[in-house]
Amino acid sequence: MDTIELTAQSGGGKRPDPVAASDPITREIVLGAVRSIQGQMEGLIERTAMSAFIREKKDFHAGVFDAAGKLLAGKAKPSASDLVSPVLEVFPAAQMKRGDIYWYNDCYAARGAISHGPDQCLIAPVFHGDTLVAFAQSWAHFSDIGGMMPGSISPNCVDFFQEGMIIPPVRLAAEGKLNDDLLRIFIRNSRFPSLIRGDMRALIAAVQLGERRLEELAKRFGAVKLCAAFDDILTRTSRVVRKRFRELVPNGTYHFTDVVDDDGHGSGPIRIRWQMDVTPDRVVLDASRSDNQVRGPINYLMNETSPAMAVGLMLIGDSNEYNINSGAEDLFDDVIVRQGSILQPNFPAALGQRSVTMMRNLAAWMGLLGVASGGKANAAHSAYVIWNLRGRDTDGEPFLMTDGVAVGYGARPFADGHDAIYSSDQENYPAEFVEGVYPFRVRAYAINQDSGGPGRWRGGCGVIREVEVLADNVVMAVRIEGPVNPPWGAAGGMCAGSGRCVINPGRPDERVLAPLSDGNRVKSGDILRIETGGGGGWGHPFDREPERVLSDVVSGYVSRQSAEQNYGVVLSGDGSAVDLERTAQRRSHRPAVKPFHRHEYQETFE
Repeated sequence: MDTIELTAQSGGGKRPDPVAASDPITREIVLGAVRSIQGQMEGLIERTAMSAFIREKKDFHAGVFDAAGKLLAGKAKPSASDLVSPVLEVFPAAQMKRGDIYWYNDCYAARGAISHGPDQCLIAPVFHGDTLVAFAQSWAHFSDIGGMMPGSISPNCVDFFQEGMIIPPVRLAAEGKLNDDLLRIFIRNSRFPSLIRGDMRALIAAVQLGERRLEELAKRFGAVKLCAAFDDILTRTSRVVRKRFRELVPNGTYHFTDVVDDDGHGSGPIRIRWQMDVTPDRVVLDASRSDNQVRGPINYLMNETSPAMAVGLMLIGDSNEYNINSGAEDLFDDVIVRQGSILQPNFPAALGQRSVTMMRNLAAWMGLLGVASGGKANAAHSAYVIWNLRGRDTDGEPFLMTDGVAVGYGARPFADGHDAIYSSDQENYPAEFVEGVYPFRVRAYAINQDSGGPGRWRGGCGVIREVEVLADNVVMAVRIEGPVNPPWGAAGGMCAGSGRCVINPGRPDERVLAPLSDGNRVKSGDILRIETGGGGGWGHPFDREPERVLSDVVSGYVSRQSAEQNYGVVLSGDGSAVDLERTAQRRSHRPAVKPFHRHEYQETFE
C-alpha cells in the first residue's frame, strides 16, 4: 500500500531576521491591524462582486500571510491554510515584484489548497522597500467556469476536465500591468461572462487593497519589527493549540470511521477511516485505510494543513484572545494518507461535489477527538445542501441559480448545536432576492422539525425551503448527503434526521429525487421542496430538562411525539405544560446509552 506523509511546506519569501522577539503590545497592535485589513478586503469583495453566490451567499474570503506563506488572519476553513505555497513553488519569492498578482484554481497543482475548480485564488506579494514582508490573498467561488454543465460542478461529472477551466499558478499581473489576454480566455469560457468579469475585478481590487494596507503597516513598524510580530502571532497560536490538545487527549492510539452514502455513480458506502497515535513526543494522524477514490465527483483532495486547522479551530474557537492561524499547523507531526484514496485521489478524479466528503471528514475528526477525550467533542453535522436550477426565465433570458441551503450542526458537550447554518459564516439567499432575480416564488422557509438529534444537548435543526417554479423547461441538480448514514450522536445522544428533495409534495405526481443527481426536469407550476438534515445530539435525551423540551416543542424544533418518545417528556393535553407525573413514569424506563449513536449500516470503529 503506497502512502504519503503530508507535511506542511513553508514557502519562499526572503525576510529579515528579527533581532528580538516582538513585544506583546506590538504583537496585539499588529494582530488587530491584520484582522482589520482582512475584514476590509472581504468587505470590498462583498460590495463589488457580481455573482449571487459571492455577493449574497458570501462564499469568499480574504487572508493575510507572512512572507513564508503562513496564514496570519483569515477564514481557516476545513479546506486549508496553505494557499500561498502553490504560487511560491512556480514563482520564487526572489523573482517577485511590487504590483504582481498570481492566480490559480488548479486543485491538484495546489495539493488541495483549494479543493474544487470554481474556487479562484489570487495572491499579491507585499514589499517594504526591496524586502518581501507579506502576502494578500483573495478567494471566491465563481458561478460558472465552463465545463459540461452550467455551474461547472454537476453531480454527473466523472473527471476534473468536465468541471471547467483549469488554471495552474500563473502571473495575472506583472508590476501592476494586468494580463488582459489571460483574462479574456477565462471569461470567454464562461456561460455568464459579465458575472465572471465582475467577480474577478472584485478579487483583484481586494488584493490590491490588502497590499496597500500592509505596506502602510510595514512603513509604520519597519520590516524587522513587523516580521517579529508576525512570528510571535504564529508562535503563540502554536503554543496554545498544542497545550489545549494535550490537556484534552491523553497518550494512546485512537480510531474512528465515518461514512459517505454514495457518489451518485454506483459507488458506496465510502468509509473514511482515521487513526491517531499520541505519544509524549509526537502526534500522528493516519487515514491510509480510508476507501479508494470513486468515479463520481465527491473525491476530496485534502491538503496537509486541513486537519490541524480544523482541530485547532475547535480548540481555540471560543477564545477572543487567540486567533486561528498557521501556528496551528504544528499540532500534528505527520498526516499520512494513501494515494488513490477518497482523501488523496489521483488526477483527474472529479472533485466538484467534494464538500460531501469534506464535511463528513470534518465530522470524523470530531469523532476521533470524542473517542480520545472521553466524549469532550461535538456530535456530527450534516453537509450543507446545494441545488442548482438553470434554464430561461419568462423573458427568454438564461439564468443559473446555485443555492446553498443550511443544515443543522452537532450538539456540543455544553450546548445545543447550531440551527440552520450554511458552512460557518455563509448565508442563505433571502426570499426577496430569490423572487426578485429568478423565476421562482418562495412558498416556505422554516425549521425542519425533528431533524436535530435528540440528546441532553439537542442537535441543530436543518431547514425546509420550498419554491414554486414560474418558468418552463428548468433543469435541476441536487446534492443532499446522509439519508442512509445520518450524522451520529455522541455520549448517548441520538442520530440527526436526514434530508431529501421532493417535487410536488402531496400531489399525485410527487417524486423524491436521488440525493446526488442532475438532469431533473421541472416545469412551471411545479413545487420544489428541500428538507435538510440536522446535527447529532450529545448526551442522553432523558437528561434534558423537561422545560427545555417544552420550549423546543412550542418553538417548533421538536414535535410532541418526539418529545415523548425520544426525550421521555409527556406534555399536558393542550401542550402548554409538562405533565410531571407521566414524565417521571416515562423516564423511569431509561434506554441504554451508546458512546456513539449510529445507523445500523455504519461501521463501528472506535
